[in-house]
Amino acid sequence: MFSARELAYLKSQPLARIGTSSKSGRPDVAAVSFDTDGEYIYVSGRDVTNTMKYKNVLENPRASFVVDDLKTMKPWAPRGVKLQGKADIVKHTGYMGLGTYIRIKPVNKRSWNI
Repeated sequence: MFSARELAYLKSQPLARIGTSSKSGRPDVAAVSFDTDGEYIYVSGRDVTNTMKYKNVLENPRASFVVDDLKTMKPWAPRGVKLQGKADIVKHTGYMGLGTYIRIKPVNKRSWNI
């Protein structure tokens, strides 16, 4: 799903945003740390099971995810990766150690200036 350049970019970035929605459609966006194995994106945290994003994924498996930054400000050079996918809850060993993670399988992806 990810090109070598996209994967290298994702692995170089410490922060992202995840968008989830409740069963009734109430949206939520949260800044998160993450990791990837090249197939999935994994999101966790110290108390992930008590977050809106976790509760939303239990009700609605659709998620959006974006990583972006500015390569330079002069000249203006934004870059990033944005995806939409199917999210579920898994046990995983990742950046927070062994624990509960939101796993996102990308379905649609776009990147710019990578």
